[in-house]
Amino acid sequence: MNLLGRKKASQKITANSERASDQSVFRLANSGSAFEFEFYDALRAELPIIDGCIGKIVRLTGDFKLVADNDRVQPLLDRFSLEVPVGISGVSINTFADMYLDSLLTYGKAIGEIITDKNNRTISGLWIGDSTRFRIKEGADKTDLKITQITNNEETLINTDRMVYTALNPNPKHPDGVSILRGLPSLSRILMRIYECIGQNFDRVGNVRYAVIYNPSDDGDKAFAKERAIEIASEWSKGMNAAKYGNVKDFVAAGDVQIKVIGAENQLIDTEIPVRQLLEQMISKLSIPPFLLGLNWSSTERMSSQQSDILTSELEYYRRLLTPVLKRIGETFLRLNGIDSDVNVDWAAINLQDEEALAKARLYNAQAKLLEQNFDKNEGGKADGIK
Repeated sequence: MNLLGRKKASQKITANSERASDQSVFRLANSGSAFEFEFYDALRAELPIIDGCIGKIVRLTGDFKLVADNDRVQPLLDRFSLEVPVGISGVSINTFADMYLDSLLTYGKAIGEIITDKNNRTISGLWIGDSTRFRIKEGADKTDLKITQITNNEETLINTDRMVYTALNPNPKHPDGVSILRGLPSLSRILMRIYECIGQNFDRVGNVRYAVIYNPSDDGDKAFAKERAIEIASEWSKGMNAAKYGNVKDFVAAGDVQIKVIGAENQLIDTEIPVRQLLEQMISKLSIPPFLLGLNWSSTERMSSQQSDILTSELEYYRRLLTPVLKRIGETFLRLNGIDSDVNVDWAAINLQDEEALAKARLYNAQAKLLEQNFDKNEGGKADGIK
């Protein structure tokens, strides 16, 4: 019964139909989660502000350096960090960290592999996989990790000895991680609908069209109304076509002829407030201050400082997720080269404001220590005088 149940579950197909601009889009996916991952990719492609937020998070996470406890092997470790191949086009462990974090933010999980050369017994490269094609399961032990790869609706257990895996915001219901974009699809649908309506309204109102109305004044004009209307339409069309090539032609007509702009009485709906409300929800989810995205929203200096502090705490959290993976890669490289030395990840300061704050803190501590020493000396001298 269990085998049959699993077989039916593996053949489950999730369908979704979307309607945009009178075109019906029908998509199929192997599972509901697969469709969700595809939607995250489409979300970044359709909304540049979301793609920009993730890109800035990856870059603001900062630079780092692998530091060995044994100083004599540090040049070897530095060379490896700069020259290790990543995938088919990347080089350096920093590139690996950027790609790894990008996958972690988008899909809520990231997976990679340390590729070793059996002949030279060293690391020949680093690989980052498509995390949407892998599933995480519990082993015999509750803390044991098993990774299965999905190919043609079939799951194959893979060796995890050289695999690295990280989950973002895991919970008991989603132990394999949750994407940072969760909750944004519903908002993005509304936002894209507003943008689509704006485009349609500009097609109707922004692209000026004219209505030429001819009213015959007497019975004589009414008898030739059709011929004169055709002649007016022809001359009007010639004048409008001439304007495309920079030629200005006046339209001259005798009789009661009225020219009106179609839709001139209508007004475009003000979309600034709803669009801003939706963008605020998205940006608050991604924890990026609006001024970093070029959004000139009114904010005080204190508010900007608090937003920067929140972003700093988020970046520190992402660093904590990347540190074990980078540490394992560096130590594996040294172990394969016969070197027994631990490796630490030395992260650079997030921004210059942090450096300035640290410098001020050291200055204040030094001044406080100096004042305490002078105070102790003065108090000691007074005590000796009393005796």
